[in-house]
Amino acid sequence: METGVSASGLLSGMDEEMKAKIEKFKKELTTLRTGRANPQLLDSVFIEYYGAKVPLKQVAAVSVPEPRTLEVRPWDASALGSIETELKKMDLGTSPVNDGKLIRINLPPMNEEQRLKMVKIVHKMGEETKIAVRNDRRTAIEKAKKAEKSKELSEDDLKRLEQEIQKATDNRIKGVDEIVAAKEKELMTV
Repeated sequence: METGVSASGLLSGMDEEMKAKIEKFKKELTTLRTGRANPQLLDSVFIEYYGAKVPLKQVAAVSVPEPRTLEVRPWDASALGSIETELKKMDLGTSPVNDGKLIRINLPPMNEEQRLKMVKIVHKMGEETKIAVRNDRRTAIEKAKKAEKSKELSEDDLKRLEQEIQKATDNRIKGVDEIVAAKEKELMTV
């Protein structure tokens, strides 16, 4: 194991890849609508501003004055119309209200059917993340086998490394399951 691939380097590289995928999954979950208003709901909104598409948070402050209300306060009043247009395109279950200075979005309470639909989406996103984690495992095992073929790893080292890779993968998968369970609980709490 003197040259090329090191077992610890391979393991830590794989773990970093897995960690990045799980962080991406967590970030995507914040954009899902639960029963409460959350400024991240509007992270995917891009506004036409002086001829360019820019993220909403670059042209306005998004706040939560009440549990089910979002307020969008543009820094430049001329952007209010394009912000309102983009917000109307979103499927939030309500229309934005423009009072001339800011836009209010009063989110309706989610019914049981909507909650169950969101839970299904969370489970699907969790499954996609687990598939990505397993792909990282497969890639790491392939690299380890190549290292063993080129005599950089002994057969015993390969077996040990495969076990460590599997153990790390199992821990990451368990973490994804815990995140999904927590989000499901949040969604089903009325």
